[in-house]
Amino acid sequence: MITSSICTIGDEILIGQIVDTNSSRIAQELGNIGVAVKEMRSIADDHNDIITSLTDALSTCDVVITTGGLGPTKDDITKAALGELFGSKRMVEHPGQMSKVIEKLHSRGLDILDINKLQAMVPEGCEVLVNQFGTAPVMIFNFGAERFGHPATLYALPGVPHEAIGMLPYVMEDIKQKTSLEEVRYRTIMTFGMAESALSKKIEDWEDSLPESMHLAYLPNTLTGVRLRLSVKGMNPEDDEKALDTEIEKLKAIIGDIIYSEQDDTLEGTIGRMLRGTGKTLSCAESCTGGEIAHLITTVSGSSEYFLGSVTSYAVSVKENVLGVPDEVIKEYGLVSSQVASAMAEGVRKLTGSTYAVATTGLAGKEGDEFGNPGGTVWIGVTGPKGTKTIKKQYKNDRIRNIERFAASALDFLRQMIDSDTKSC
Repeated sequence: MITSSICTIGDEILIGQIVDTNSSRIAQELGNIGVAVKEMRSIADDHNDIITSLTDALSTCDVVITTGGLGPTKDDITKAALGELFGSKRMVEHPGQMSKVIEKLHSRGLDILDINKLQAMVPEGCEVLVNQFGTAPVMIFNFGAERFGHPATLYALPGVPHEAIGMLPYVMEDIKQKTSLEEVRYRTIMTFGMAESALSKKIEDWEDSLPESMHLAYLPNTLTGVRLRLSVKGMNPEDDEKALDTEIEKLKAIIGDIIYSEQDDTLEGTIGRMLRGTGKTLSCAESCTGGEIAHLITTVSGSSEYFLGSVTSYAVSVKENVLGVPDEVIKEYGLVSSQVASAMAEGVRKLTGSTYAVATTGLAGKEGDEFGNPGGTVWIGVTGPKGTKTIKKQYKNDRIRNIERFAASALDFLRQMIDSDTKSC
């Protein structure tokens, strides 16, 4: 099996100034093409440390991917270190990348400085993938077997996430062309509403009975739930697909009630597919989630077709005067209640004329209220053509994580109601 190492370069990661989001995405893409990730490491902005660490990584892995250290400033020393590691002391200008530098700077109305031109300079002898999203090129260093005891390739990517991730398809294609990969086929199952530990326990017998050629991975996420990735290799394509079909059907019989998609997806993306092209529309009223639900919905391309708008009714006066929540309901049941969640959802649906509406009212912080609701409590209301339903959820996280969980739970409850209405038609 082809093995790999993912290395981030830069003091800013080691001191916690920024969070490394590149490595997880790179690992996912490598896994998708059948390359095993053997390690992840972070390297300081030190010439000798870079050379020593990358020499070690190349000695033990077939593919090494680095991110970071390729900016236009003087403290970015990675390129020189890579040149020395490769045995190339001369820097040469890459015409394709220089054109991209000029294009990028001119599009922003900026003059081209000597320091910008340095980004198009690369160690002589390396291959270059022109960065389609920025000014620092992707450099490829191919090492023969005589150097590390086996052929090895190093890919140096910029650290800016949208550039690094944007260039990954080009990098993956280059890896596939240069290595003999064992094809891996996989399926993704998206679940929501059950913690990873509980889910693992529920499907334990099914997982234990999987064929030896299959592997199951659990990938939890606050906003999307637990993603299950079932992969298979070693058989022929037709048998792989049949085996995957068989096991997925067994899985659906066990946890079909919490599966919302059979592809790598999000709750908001699933809702979008359910509404798009149907003429049905959506609105939301948010208190404790502060616009998070609307934000997630509008990250989906084409959401303007079905999403009409949102009211962030944080204040009691907005709940009463804009959404029409009766004052007596708030006094009798409290702001965090099924009755208020229902009234908010029905109010925004009436206000916008949408087919469906979802609402949240809760306590994102640690403090409870006078009605006995502890911090982390949310009531979610969803209303549609067939009536209004509410659900109560409680979480014990910090404020930001609670808001994320509230929003995700609201989207899942909305998804369930739309799905139920569709099936009953």
